[in-house]
Amino acid sequence: MSTDCIFCKIIKGDIPTKKIYEDDDFIVFHDIKPMSKVHFLIVPKLHIETLKDCTETHQSLLGKALMLAPKLAESQGLLGFKTLINTGREGGQEVFHIHVHVFGGH
Repeated sequence: MSTDCIFCKIIKGDIPTKKIYEDDDFIVFHDIKPMSKVHFLIVPKLHIETLKDCTETHQSLLGKALMLAPKLAESQGLLGFKTLINTGREGGQEVFHIHVHVFGGH
């Protein structure tokens, strides 16, 4: 965990959030600046700054994140949805802790 990362602080419980799911590997919560009616983030508890920092050792973690997306989208009432992973500052990443955006329900 990173001491200055906002997502690490959410994971530790230092910052409240509107959580929709949690297990040993992930916390999932609603985005504070939603881009659509439903917009949540799938955040691994392991601090990895960007997708570019992932290695083969993270393959199962990344796969689990993508497998959670449809299950949680359905639980939020979405019949269809989009996913997005911003990577690096030039890729629009604002919080440097890898996360998957899931949004839909225009």
